[in-house]
Amino acid sequence: MYRSNSCGELRASHINTEVTLAGWVQKSRDKGFMVWVDLRDRYGITQLIFDEERTPKEMMDKAKSLGREFVIQVTGTVIERESKNTNIPTGEVEVLVSKLEILNEAKLPPFTIEDKTDGGEDIRMKYRYLDIRRNPVKDSLIFRHKVAMEVRKYLSDQEFIEVETPYLIKSTPEGARDFVVPSRMNEGQFYALPQSPQTFKQLLMVGGMDKYFQIVKCFRDEDLRADRQPEFTQIDCEMAFVEQEDILNIFEGLTRHLLKEVNNVEVDKFPRMLYDDAMRLYGNDKPDIRFGMEFGELNAVTQHKDFGVFNSAELVIGIAVPGGNAYTRKEIDNIIKWVKRPQVGALGMIYARVNEDGTFKSSVDKFYDQEDLAKWAEITGAKPGDLVCVLSGDTNKVRAQMSALRMELAERLGLRDPKVFAPLWVIDFPLLELDEETGHYHAMHHPFTSPKPGQLELLDSKPGEVKANAYDLVLNGNEIGGGSIRIHDKQIQATMLKHLGFSEEEAKAQFGFLMDAFEYGAPPHGGLAFGLDRLVAILGGQETIRDFIAFPKNNSGRDVMIDAPAFIDDEQLTELSLKLNIQDKE
Repeated sequence: MYRSNSCGELRASHINTEVTLAGWVQKSRDKGFMVWVDLRDRYGITQLIFDEERTPKEMMDKAKSLGREFVIQVTGTVIERESKNTNIPTGEVEVLVSKLEILNEAKLPPFTIEDKTDGGEDIRMKYRYLDIRRNPVKDSLIFRHKVAMEVRKYLSDQEFIEVETPYLIKSTPEGARDFVVPSRMNEGQFYALPQSPQTFKQLLMVGGMDKYFQIVKCFRDEDLRADRQPEFTQIDCEMAFVEQEDILNIFEGLTRHLLKEVNNVEVDKFPRMLYDDAMRLYGNDKPDIRFGMEFGELNAVTQHKDFGVFNSAELVIGIAVPGGNAYTRKEIDNIIKWVKRPQVGALGMIYARVNEDGTFKSSVDKFYDQEDLAKWAEITGAKPGDLVCVLSGDTNKVRAQMSALRMELAERLGLRDPKVFAPLWVIDFPLLELDEETGHYHAMHHPFTSPKPGQLELLDSKPGEVKANAYDLVLNGNEIGGGSIRIHDKQIQATMLKHLGFSEEEAKAQFGFLMDAFEYGAPPHGGLAFGLDRLVAILGGQETIRDFIAFPKNNSGRDVMIDAPAFIDDEQLTELSLKLNIQDKE
């Protein structure tokens, strides 16, 4: 037995008890006649004590030789600690060591294994197994485990069945690029790693498994952002004989359950917002509704004067920044510089101060009088002491720019409290999106999403106006889940694929197995998938998902710890019937 107790377990009630502990040396303090060692394991820290009067010289010398992260085992007696440490649960006691064994020595770590470390992200990613020993990462992984267990508990109580689906599947067009895997036994052919278990969970509905879920890895070979991983985890769910409201109710329940059990937070309201309203009021389809600053459309009150910037704009919108009149001119200039960054792309920003006496001072006083500016304030909801920020341009671009500004200002004003949770359903998405470069439509969600009832006939005449029977669950400005009612009729699925540009032969080659299944009594069905990584991060009060993933990739999609991806040798290439053709990018 390597240990009788953990390093986070001992209390005053254990005094005079003999214990055996094992763990890592956090740090040691050598006073010559006395040595203290902090021993750490996953559960906490216990202080060990060695002193000349009670410790044999040989053991004392060994204790003095201990370095950081040495793995040791000790046996000793729990005694009362003279200088108690109220910052840790074990701070009332220490262990007087009678036996010490070094299980493994350790090189000096490349960064300190402390809550606040001196290691940068790159070095910590390279030595991730050391980073996991730090409390912030360790606690995040334990937190993820707790969330996953509560998910399984809730869904199992709702009679969902967890079913595993394959990882080696067929490449199908679902939006992003597939990761492909060559098949040695089928020369020249490839598997693909699933972007989601979408078709398999629909087939499970055909198979009569009317409530399915799976916590599953998914893979997308797409350009990475700072907080996106090429492999990610979904809570994947599907239900048969349901309508949209049934699904929303079930997963409102799951979200309430997680917030209560994990965060001890009660949330009653899950408001519903139309996609069109989300875009009009917030400029994106995942609005953070913990604070206001809704968009006010100002075309009618700005395009009657000689200000060409507004007159030529497709859309003029403003937001009221609470307390923003306190900003200095330099601070406002910095905001203008921020919106002009390439990442945001605005050409500039107009502003109007709302003074405490009800008067206004704007950057375009030459063109707009007090009566005009009062209308700006009325439409944006600005009050005395606020600042009205105005952007203009093409509708889609200016909404995206104002959305970015709204979030940035809310961050600066401390309005995005991670301990406050504001869930929201966004519903009635467009079924199709127009690709401006190609002029072709593609599915906003995926090709299996059903149109809203009664809108199928619009596919031929007004495809851009067709609404999807789809919904996203948003939490604090992040999409944490999304889904839809699926198409379950072969002919409707064939029609949908036709409008997405598939020929009859291509549709059969790609999705024939699914449409064939629909001919054998497919029930009405729909589902939803949560992004587990994002959900866990938000519940944990964080913006980044990496610390909630044991071994994440970097922004280039590389695992710098194991140095992957990597080249394979010629023998493997030959065995897989592959030949490299690497183009010189220069």
